[in-house]
Amino acid sequence: MEQHPPRSRAFVGVVVKTAMKDTATVRVDRFVKNAKYKKYLVRSKKYLAHDPGNTAQVGDTVTIAATRPLSKRKRFTLVLAKGTAAAEKESAAKEI
Repeated sequence: MEQHPPRSRAFVGVVVKTAMKDTATVRVDRFVKNAKYKKYLVRSKKYLAHDPGNTAQVGDTVTIAATRPLSKRKRFTLVLAKGTAAAEKESAAKEI
């Protein structure tokens, strides 16, 4: 039997909750096409991601990657924060 290398799982999502210590809840959206009506629907799933130091804030766009199990539900770690909610608030305040 031929073995294939494991597929690395990495997702881009939005932080929706940071209430736990060293953990962020990240919502990942994906588009699914309805076979009958040919319409695209948004399906979302929430993942718990390890966030050492609690660096992420609610509203941040982040990249999460699969890692070894860190707890019962935590299987991802925060890799990169793309857009931050704080930076968007500051830019909006400057425009006004």
